[in-house]
Amino acid sequence: MTARTPASAPDPSAPAASRTTRIGDAALDLLVERGMRGLTHRAVDERAGLPQGSTSNHARTRQALLETAVRRQVERESGVLTPHEMPGPDSGPDALVDALALALHRYLTDHRALLVSRYELALEATRRPELRAFFDAAGSAAFHGPLIAMMAQAGSSAPERHALSLIAWCEGLMFSCAAGSFHSAVPGRAELRTGFEELLRGMLGPSS
Repeated sequence: MTARTPASAPDPSAPAASRTTRIGDAALDLLVERGMRGLTHRAVDERAGLPQGSTSNHARTRQALLETAVRRQVERESGVLTPHEMPGPDSGPDALVDALALALHRYLTDHRALLVSRYELALEATRRPELRAFFDAAGSAAFHGPLIAMMAQAGSSAPERHALSLIAWCEGLMFSCAAGSFHSAVPGRAELRTGFEELLRGMLGPSS
């Protein structure tokens, strides 16, 4: 991975939200470059260009630091597909296919580091029940609910089950392209669109 340019010297008058964002971004960068063992309060201070002790003041425990990273992960992932690009309730399956292909293509071409940091956090959550609950709640609120609603709007007879199948297909493809055997063969947007069309045709029927 290409190292991130260190942040500039902090502005003492910067608002708390700005500092929180810098800490979250630095934590994600460290997860991508060094893995979970490289994520420490001191390392985050150094990466974010903050005075020593800043991260500890913001997130005193390891759990609090991990939750900060999860929140920032969700915020940045939410920006991959912006609200105005989401299909409306009457848009139909074609619009859903376009939106899903766009989001997945952006992940695989412009935001692959976000996938790596997500996997680091997800694996750590398997070892920390308290992080598991927080990770699942944050991800479900941001992505699962809206996708279930979109599947229902598209005419699914079982939107929760179909959303699960769609998420599983997307996550399998993302892992294969980010860290698996297809890391050097990322599919194009048209190919992704075809894949989504085939999936939705099986779920919704030939009219999709």
